[in-house]
This record gives sequence, structure tokens and C-alpha cells, in this order.
Amino acid sequence: MPQPSNVLLQFYQTLLDRYGPQHWWPGETPFEVMVGAVLTQNTNWHNVEKAIANLKAAHLLDPHALDQIPPARLAPYIRPAGYFNIKARRLKNLVRWLCRQCDGDIAALARRPLASLREDLLAINGIGRETADSLLLYALNKPTFVVDAYTYRVLVRHHCIDADSDYEQVKDFCQSRLTEDVALYNEFHALLVRVGKEQCKPRAQCTGCPLQSFAHSTET
Repeated sequence: MPQPSNVLLQFYQTLLDRYGPQHWWPGETPFEVMVGAVLTQNTNWHNVEKAIANLKAAHLLDPHALDQIPPARLAPYIRPAGYFNIKARRLKNLVRWLCRQCDGDIAALARRPLASLREDLLAINGIGRETADSLLLYALNKPTFVVDAYTYRVLVRHHCIDADSDYEQVKDFCQSRLTEDVALYNEFHALLVRVGKEQCKPRAQCTGCPLQSFAHSTET
């Protein structure tokens, strides 16, 4: 049985050995990553790619262009991502904040401290904790661990966390046991998503799972 203090790193290395680097997050620019993080809420990435392609074709994949277009005109472009009226408003809220904070200069935004950036992002209507941490990690290269349903499911099933743990508890659990490192957080989250989609589904498929040997490991 792995030592408790090392089990997360052993998870990471085992998943990396099986799947290899995941090359997350897809996006040609930090701003594209930010847009994708909002659009991917409650949908799959294939649909997000279609929406982003629409924005590119309309020359709207720019903070100022999105800030200026009314939500009703924006919504049809992002229709493939689903919940397009809601997401249009959320995306507008984000770009309005971005333009007011740093005139759309994401490099300047990234120079701000992590704690204050996270607090400001969470204050934006429609930006929850998972989306905020995705923006921080993948677009702004800040060392903050992203927790999603896959992360929660894997850690609960391996007795690392309690089933009633909330987002911040799971995040603190992971960050307290991992080196504060953007590349590590990035790759580990992507690997947890991969194993969650392929093996650790709502109905677990443990046979053949790279983490099968950890089935009885525990963390405290």
C-alpha cells in the first residue's frame, strides 16, 4: 500500500505513465483559453470548438470586440456550446471585467497576485470556483488546482476525501500534498479528467484502470 503522504504523486505518475502528457488546455492564446473555460460549462469540448470557430470567423475572439457586441448578437455565434443565452451573458461579464481591469491586456492581468485575482473572478456573475481556477491555471499560469466532478469521484472512490467534502476542501487537500507548480497542477488535472472519462465513470470500470492497484489506499 502506498504511503499516505505520497499517494497523490503516485496517482499522478501512474496516470502519466499510462496516458502520457495531455497537452491541456487547448487554445491558441490565453484569451481563447478564457473564452473556452466559460463556454465549456455543461457541455463537451467538441461543441466549444465549434463555438470558438464561429467567433474566430466573425473576428470576435478579442476582448474589446466581445465587450462591444450585445449579448443578443453574441448568442447565435456560441449556440453550439449550449445554454447560449446564459453563456453570452457570462462571457460578456468576464470580458467587461477584463477590459475594465487591464484594458484587455492578459499579460498585465497575470502579474497580479493569485489571491486577489481569484477573489475578483469569483465576484463575476456566472464565474464559479471551477471556472475561476481554470482561468487562473490555464490562461494566467497561476498555481491553483482545478477541482471538477472527475477529481472528486476519483478521490472519493480511493478514500482520499470524504464524500461530503466541498470544493475548497478538495482543492486544499490536493494543494497541501503537491508541490506548488503550474505544470504539475495542469497535467494532473488533465490526467484525472482522462481516467474519469475512460474508467472512473458514474458506474466504475475498475478492471484495466491504471489506478486499480490503489483501490484500497487511503489518505488522511
